[in-house]
Amino acid sequence: MKRAARAHLRLGALEHNLGRVREAAPGRRVMAVIKAEAYGHGLLRVAHVLAPLADGFAVSCMDEAEALRGAGFGLPLLVMQGFKNDRELRQAAREDITVVVHDESQLRLLETTPLSSPLQVWLKLDTGMGRLGFSATRAAALHGGLQRCAQVVQPPVWMTHLACADEPERPENAAQLNRFEAATQGLSGLRSLANSASILALPRSHGDWVRPGIMLYGASPLADRDPARHGLEPVMHLQAPLVAIQDRSLGDTVGYGATFQCPRPTRVGVVAIGYADGYPRHVPNGTPVLVGASRAPLIGRVSMDMITVDLTDHPQAAVGDPVTLWGEGLPVDEIAAAAETISYDLLCAVADRVQVTTQP
Repeated sequence: MKRAARAHLRLGALEHNLGRVREAAPGRRVMAVIKAEAYGHGLLRVAHVLAPLADGFAVSCMDEAEALRGAGFGLPLLVMQGFKNDRELRQAAREDITVVVHDESQLRLLETTPLSSPLQVWLKLDTGMGRLGFSATRAAALHGGLQRCAQVVQPPVWMTHLACADEPERPENAAQLNRFEAATQGLSGLRSLANSASILALPRSHGDWVRPGIMLYGASPLADRDPARHGLEPVMHLQAPLVAIQDRSLGDTVGYGATFQCPRPTRVGVVAIGYADGYPRHVPNGTPVLVGASRAPLIGRVSMDMITVDLTDHPQAAVGDPVTLWGEGLPVDEIAAAAETISYDLLCAVADRVQVTTQP
């Protein structure tokens, strides 16, 4: 059952934002990251828009890749967690799905599992993220081993992931780039290092393939949290209607826990959205919403299905009017900052019960 809240998607912003990737990293191949239901925007919906524009799609797991192949998408697919067992490995070879190899267990499966055709491989080095990948000191040995493996299309693509790219001035970025370049020097194969933040701020990292994610959806990948500064347009516009307006007196309290006390006679608006819809529960009093084109502050705690806002300075607001929780004029990054989280978290958390509408 759908709620009155809706996530309105402006699909043309996806095209615009991928264009910004091309401008920032000219001449590079673009592996558009559409994992996690395209950061909450819908895997197949986003794939249909970006397929004519991207050089490939990156997803998290084989199930996501299988959904794309099943829907008829034939462009290169990259599974960033790779295969977990011999069944997934055979599936990748059968459906021409590229896999990231980052663990010894995967190397063993490559050597022992008969495949219908050789497999495209991206070989991941851990240069400082401390998560997935082989030690950079092993690059030459890994390269030699894969060259002897008839199951692998030659040469593999080299990749790594930067831990601090959202703060480009940090010394860890240069250290990781130096480590990667030293490890892969003289070894054949294309390179891929750059996520959204490093596409915009670390041109040295661009390599051959770039992997834009959050910037495709119009949120900032950088710590400054200002997507407009980087020419990005929001794709998702989260809205919900005003369902009630109440007049409260000086000193009255609003919401669970009586955490807000009216400092003046206050016109309180009730908006039909809450944490069950994906709006963050822990945003504080004063977090902005848009009523028309003007800001109004949230007051009181976020409830499961409702929030309350101060409409005292918005006498024109009426029941039924739409309220924007994030989107044009109110970046999701700003709401994420108020909730002490990141835009990725909010976009991915929008619930299935929220209506989705689109425009080109």
